[in-house]
This record gives sequence, structure tokens and C-alpha cells, in this order.
Amino acid sequence: MAGSNEVNLSESKRVVPLNTWILISNFKLAYNLLRRPDGTFNRHLAEFLDRKVPANANPVEGVFSFDVIIDRSTSLLSRIYRPATGEEALPSIMELEKPVTGDIVPVILFFHGGSFAHSSANSAIYDTLCRRLVGICKAVVVSVNYRRAPENPYPCAYDDGWAALKWVNSRPWLKSEEDSKVHIYMVGDSSGGNIVHNVALKAVESGIEVLGNILLNPMFGGQERTESEKRLDGKYFVTIQDRDWYWRAFLPEGEDRDHAACNPFGPNGKSLVGMKFPKSLVVVAGLDLVQDWQLAYVEGLKKAGQEVKHLYLDKATIGFYLLPNNDHFYTVMDEIILLLTVFLIIAMLRFCSPMGSGSSWYRDDWAWLLGVEGLVQHLAGLGSCVFGTSTSKWHDCGCYGLMKALVAA
Repeated sequence: MAGSNEVNLSESKRVVPLNTWILISNFKLAYNLLRRPDGTFNRHLAEFLDRKVPANANPVEGVFSFDVIIDRSTSLLSRIYRPATGEEALPSIMELEKPVTGDIVPVILFFHGGSFAHSSANSAIYDTLCRRLVGICKAVVVSVNYRRAPENPYPCAYDDGWAALKWVNSRPWLKSEEDSKVHIYMVGDSSGGNIVHNVALKAVESGIEVLGNILLNPMFGGQERTESEKRLDGKYFVTIQDRDWYWRAFLPEGEDRDHAACNPFGPNGKSLVGMKFPKSLVVVAGLDLVQDWQLAYVEGLKKAGQEVKHLYLDKATIGFYLLPNNDHFYTVMDEIILLLTVFLIIAMLRFCSPMGSGSSWYRDDWAWLLGVEGLVQHLAGLGSCVFGTSTSKWHDCGCYGLMKALVAA
């Protein structure tokens, strides 16, 4: 089957939960209709098939949302998700941007997937995922509606991501009252994970602090065909031809898959040695045909002296995080809240340090972070003794609640 455009849906059905299989199988069928052999894309049909939902200022399951244009020159829009308390009435336009709380609140800059060509910030599947992130992490989520290929190829998506990061970093209402900083994390799946890496490069060069990157099945590649690409071609929703089409649609004309946008640690990649790159969590699905490139990305970060943790989920496929119907979903959500909690602990230690935030009173290396993470996991396991909640529901406390319980303990 290697090199063909055929997908064995029967084989994937034996592994993937039924509703996830139905969801992604429908995506696959639709995507085949949208891509044309000449490299063009049926955008009108794509918009018709993509179920969208509007922003909703009425709190739904404790979350309300609103849309903001953050760059009028490109009509760049982002959807903001905020936690709401049960007693809050419908907020006015002026109240939507009021400070969330006096506590340190994580701000997640989210980039949706879709291989640079599909989906948007108002796609129903991503609206739901962002709401779940708010509920689980007790965070503010800013979902970026970046421009898509092939109409807007490289570097448009990166430029939009960079504009969104600068916008988030400059919002007074997102700053913590405790340290006057915006505590930014970047999260993306598929092409969104690729965007996270490239926006982080610009952030490092500009001095904007990103506390952590979380990449879910990030879309990377290269000119060479890897073992996983050959072995999994067409078996779990995606073919090599699919991926090749999207790279041709996104990359500059005449460039191959060893372009730095596709292969960040390849022959044309940028060295990260000596850079203060954000600490990263990379989630790799064992049934994703580009997993070898994702693992190569992890190794590239390590060789450059960067701090990275990777989570390999053996039987997971693309899109497993879109529906909470599998253990992989909860494993990833637990990892995300652990990562955010650890960094919130560090932020509080910086703020509480008797020698100021620039002192060496706290340790800020990854080995120490992993030690704190282990302590957080241990305390979470104490359940009601520490958090007043069951072990299986420990993350309901939210990052800041978990942090305060840890420090109090």
C-alpha cells in the first residue's frame, strides 16, 4: 500500500473507539474530496463541511467565549475562552476583558490542527477541546484562527501565531496581579504543534517568555521516508500521499520536505544550542505514521541541550484527544495539568523568594522540575487527605488550587 492513497479503515476500526473512528473516518472522506491533484483546494466545500459554532458569552459548563480581531491588516481573529463562576450574569462587552482573578492564571495560546489547510478556531471539535482545557486547567485559552494553505502558504500561519503571541503578552487583563506577568503556554496539535515550535523560535529571539510548549502529534517531516511512514502508510486514516500533498500546499514553491518548516532539525534547520527555548512536552501517538519525525524532534531538542519530556502512547491514533472516550485522552490531560502546575509552583516561588525574582533561591532546571512533578503526583494520590477530592478527580482542583495545596502541605 506504500505510496498509494488508499486507507484500510477496517484495520483502524479494530483499535480505535467507535465514535472516534466514525469522526476521523468522516474527516478522511471529506478531506479526499477537498484536495485536488493540481494542488488547489475546494475551500467553499471545506467551509460547508466543517461544522462551526459561534462564540458564546453565556457560560456553558463553566466557560464563556468571545471573538476578538487582533490584527486588522490580515483579519486575524482569535477566540478567547474564560472560566466563569456559577453566579456570574451574562457579561457585558466591557466586562469580557476584565482581569480574571488575582491568582496566577495560566494563559494557553492554542493552535488548531488540520495539516495547515483544514479546520479553524470556530470548528466545533476545537471549540469543545478548548472548553475542556479551560475546565481542566482553570486557564484562559486563546485559540488562533490562523490563515490556511494553500491560499496562504508559508510563512502566513507562523506570522499569525507570532502576532497572536505578541497580542496575548500585551494584554493587561491577562497579567497576574502577583507578578504583573502573563503566564503563557503554547499548545497545538498536528500543524498547530508545528506552529508552536516556530512561534517559540521568534519568542526566544524577541525576549517574550513562553513557559512551556505542548505539542500533540506535531506535524513534522523530511525528505527521507522513515520506517514508521512505510509501516503505517494508509493503515490508520492517513497516507504518505496525504502528507506530501499538505507539505506541497504549505511550503514555499520549489522547496522540498527538508525545509526547516517541515524538518526543524534537518539539514536546513536552525540550531537551538545555547538558546533559552521553552521547556516542551511532546505527545506521540504510536499509530501516527509520522511518529518517527516526532521522535526525531524530541531527540533534536535533547541534542541541542533543551529540556523536553515526551509521552509515547502506543495504541493512540491521530485525533485521539478530540473525544474523551479513551484512556489516552485522560493521560494527556493529566500530563498537561502536571506541567502547568509545576510552572505555577515555580512562579509562586519566584514571587515569594525573599531575595526577589532574580535570585537563585529557587532551582529552575528540568531535573528539579521532574522532582516537583513527582511530589505533585504523590500529593495528588493522597486524594481527599490533601485536596478534599477523590484521586481520580484530583485535576478538578485546577492548577492553582493544586499548587496552593502543595505549598500548604
